[in-house]
Amino acid sequence: MTDSVTDASALPPGQGRYVIRGARPLGGDCADLLIENGLITATGTVDADGAITVDADGLVALPGFVDLHTHLREPGREDAETVFTGSRAAALGGYTAVHAMANSDPVADTAGVVEQVFTLGRDAGWTEVRPVGAVTVGLGGTRLAELGAMADSRARVRVFSDDGMCVHDPVLMRRALEYVKAFDGVIAQHAQEPRLTEGAQMNEGRVSATLGLTGWPAVAEEAIIARDVLLTEHVGSRLHVCHVSTAGSVELIRWAKQRGVRVTAEVTPHHLLLTDEEVTGYDPVYKVNPPLRTADDVRALREGVADGTIDAIGTDHAPHPAQAKECEWSQAAMGMTGLETAFSVVQQTLVETGMLDWAGVARIMSQTPARIGKLPWQGGGLAAGERADVTLVDPAARRVVDPATMATKGRNSPFAGRELPGRVIATFLAGHPTVLDGKSADPRPLPSIAAEATR
Repeated sequence: MTDSVTDASALPPGQGRYVIRGARPLGGDCADLLIENGLITATGTVDADGAITVDADGLVALPGFVDLHTHLREPGREDAETVFTGSRAAALGGYTAVHAMANSDPVADTAGVVEQVFTLGRDAGWTEVRPVGAVTVGLGGTRLAELGAMADSRARVRVFSDDGMCVHDPVLMRRALEYVKAFDGVIAQHAQEPRLTEGAQMNEGRVSATLGLTGWPAVAEEAIIARDVLLTEHVGSRLHVCHVSTAGSVELIRWAKQRGVRVTAEVTPHHLLLTDEEVTGYDPVYKVNPPLRTADDVRALREGVADGTIDAIGTDHAPHPAQAKECEWSQAAMGMTGLETAFSVVQQTLVETGMLDWAGVARIMSQTPARIGKLPWQGGGLAAGERADVTLVDPAARRVVDPATMATKGRNSPFAGRELPGRVIATFLAGHPTVLDGKSADPRPLPSIAAEATR
């Protein structure tokens, strides 16, 4: 079983013909993009009689975004989110592929469950939905799940994670790293030493002491990362670190990369913007795992993204029903929504601060996460011959975040009421528009594109 880039013959017929007029690919000079049969077939000044015209004057064209870390909740927790609603939110956020985490009910620890999620995503048609398989049975941390069966399934799982739980047993973690080498898979670790975080409610530090809340020390994350990069080096496998949140973690990952360890890492938008000072009002919308950290941590995370130590933006989109958040702090669920605001936060924290240009945004939101997640047809460079996964953004736009207007079922956005820059105007998935003029277009079931087309 091999992965290869989709060509035009693998795409559905009648995909449509579009010309994007006057966009700025990767923030460069204005150019047209001609889309035919799911591919970009010409760039520059394009003569495209009969094509549907999309006016992109003033817009930046980027490869469709890829999220390595999305919670779609289905099966079993459809009150919080479904594959349909979550992938529609993803498209509105500029995403053309998302990786759905395994902590559904039942857990995605068998070929049957991952194939169910894959099929739901394919039939919805908003984005490609790639299931993440659990590392251990039921996320229990005691016995390896059916990694090989999930890898060989129709879902072709390549990323495995017990996210929400840490694979804390070093022997089990070593076995998982060894197992996925057979198909070049990756173990995505939720780095949290459970014995150091029992009863923890927020970041351990000055603010937690003032508020009287049990602290969550940075070392609980850093200790697991240190152990796992050494295990990864020993085994010669691939490790991905989920939602990095501390300055010490950035230094550990930088050190590991300098040693040649095959480790990658992601950071969430909320950890790039928010600090533990937000918790002073005891608003449960700011309760998240890992917790919001200090301003020094935020600075280190931004620098880590800018210098390439941190490879990708992972939203950790975690919708919850209202009752799970509209309660006292100690009883509230952990998690925040993020798919529909991720781009705006990246623009504010990294582009407007001068730390990244638009090519850098494409690197961390499209190209590198596609590579990590083994989606070689995603995250292209907007050149002729590439599959037409394209996102058009308006960097001059500004908006006040209103969770009530979002496509996700979750209303637990930490950015509610904030003005953020940038807006996704259009999203094309394999040449078909899923978003136009900032609104959902008609999705199209995707039975023959991407991974299934390349079996």
